[in-house]
Amino acid sequence: MKLLQSSMKNTMDKYKVKMLPHAFRDVEGIYEYIATEKLSPQNAKGQTDRIKRAIKSLATMPESHQERFEGRYAGKGYRQLVVDNYIVIFRINEIEKIVFVVTVQYQGRNI
Repeated sequence: MKLLQSSMKNTMDKYKVKMLPHAFRDVEGIYEYIATEKLSPQNAKGQTDRIKRAIKSLATMPESHQERFEGRYAGKGYRQLVVDNYIVIFRINEIEKIVFVVTVQYQGRNI
């Protein structure tokens, strides 16, 4: 029973979530594109809010997300989180309990 409690505790550990500068620029770019090119600031805000909420959710069980198997981040320990038509690519530092969000891209791009 003690072993089960110990392993359950480890899966529920909280992680710090840090967005690298490139990822911040990606989210800003998504907002700008939807707001100006698609002429829909309201949709832009809704989309970027959903992406930000999903990124914050990585604080709990980030390892449950799929490993990245294609593109330049494949096979290097990166994971991905799909949010609508966007992919959040991140890496987990288990020792320091930090999730580093590397980039946020439209799924149609070859990343």
